[in-house]
Amino acid sequence: MTPSPLRFGLIGTGRIGQVHAASITADPDATLAWVADPFVEGATVLADRYGCRSTASSEELITSGEVDAILVASSTPTHVDLIAESVDAGLPVLCEKPIDLDIGRVDALRPKVASAGVPVALGFNRRFDPSFADARERVLRGEIGALEQLSIISRDPSAPPAAYLAVSGGIFRDMTIHDFDMARFFLPDIIEVSAVGTNTFDDGAREQGDFDTAVTVLRSASGAVVTVTNSRHCAFGYDQRIEAFGERGMISVENARTSLVSVSTATAVEAKPPYQRFFLERYAQAYAAELREFIKLARGEASTSPTFEDGRAALILADAAQRAATERITVPVDLS
Repeated sequence: MTPSPLRFGLIGTGRIGQVHAASITADPDATLAWVADPFVEGATVLADRYGCRSTASSEELITSGEVDAILVASSTPTHVDLIAESVDAGLPVLCEKPIDLDIGRVDALRPKVASAGVPVALGFNRRFDPSFADARERVLRGEIGALEQLSIISRDPSAPPAAYLAVSGGIFRDMTIHDFDMARFFLPDIIEVSAVGTNTFDDGAREQGDFDTAVTVLRSASGAVVTVTNSRHCAFGYDQRIEAFGERGMISVENARTSLVSVSTATAVEAKPPYQRFFLERYAQAYAAELREFIKLARGEASTSPTFEDGRAALILADAAQRAATERITVPVDLS
C-alpha cells in the first residue's frame, strides 16, 4: 500500500523557507499543510500561494495535529527551541544549519534528541548535490586509493549586508560550516583545526569583527588534510569546487555554468557562459534530494540524512576555526 504524502509544517517563510516550500509542493510524497512565521504577512502570502494554512505561532502549527513533520527554516536563535518542541510533540524535524551559535545550547539539547526516538535531521544540503555525492562514492570505492588531500573552495558572489553579519555568528559558523560538513562527509575523523582569517575588502565584516576571507586546514586521524578556501565575494559568480587527491589519482568537481554552450570565433576560443550566480540555482537539485531523503527518515526507512550529531560536529569545527584564526594557534578537536 502506498503511504500517504507526509504533511509538512514549515516554520520560517524567508528566502530559504520559500525554497523548501517549493521543494515540498513539488514532491509527490509530501504536502505543505501549515506555514508559520511571526511576520505573519509572509506566512499568509506563502499559504495563499500553495493553498495551506498559516499562523504567526509556531506552537499552533506544532500542536495542530495536522502535520506529520516539521521543517525549521526560521532564524538561527529559534532552532534549539523549535527542535525541542517538535521532538516533544513526536514530530520528525528537519532543521536548517546551524543548530545554534552556542555549542552549550546544542549540548544541552543533545540528550533530549538522543533519547526521544524522534528523527532529527540537519539541512546540510550539499551532501545531496549529485556531483559531490558522486565524487564521494568514487572515493569510497577506492578509485583514487587512500584519500590524502581534499580541497574545498567556496566563494559567494558578494558580501552580505552588515546587518546580516551582525547576527550570523561570523564566517566560520555561517558560511564555512557547510564546508566543514562536506569535509566530514569525506573524512569524518577530523582531529585538528588551524585557520587564517583576514579583512580584505568588506567594511561590514570589519565593523562586526568578522573576516571576509578565510583559509582553514583540517587534519584527520588518518593523516589526510582538508583545505577549505572561502571568500565573501567572487567576481565570476558562485564558486563551488572540490578536489579529492589520492595515491592513485584525483577526482574533481568543477563549477556549474548557466549553459553548456561555448562559442569559438576569431577573437575567442571556447568562450563559455558564466557560472551560476548563487546557491538557489547551484543547489536546486540538492534541496529536492535532501527533502526526499528526510521523508524516508520520517517514515522510518533507511536514510542518509545528516543527523543532529553531524550538526554538532560542524559547529565544533566552526568554533575551533574561529579560535584558531583569532588566536593564531592550532586547535585540537574531539567530535565524540
